[in-house]
Amino acid sequence: MATLYINGIPHNITDGESISVTCEQAGVPFNCNSGICGSCIIEVLEGEENLNTLTDDELEFGCTPKKRLSCLCQITSGEVKITF
Repeated sequence: MATLYINGIPHNITDGESISVTCEQAGVPFNCNSGICGSCIIEVLEGEENLNTLTDDELEFGCTPKKRLSCLCQITSGEVKITF
């Protein structure tokens, strides 16, 4: 079980699961849900190594390991701390 901290609040997520539903429930704004619009951009404060690698869509959008599109992120294990 992984833990995603959104603005300091912990959320348990199954290893390998997308973080999008949890982020949306926590108030991260979403529009397209497919990595095109950038509305769901998050800042990774800690634990970027516990997320999947940047997708091609994220790279095209100009994301970095510290700036990600939450609609395309999966938490692999461990803890990740984000803000939006």
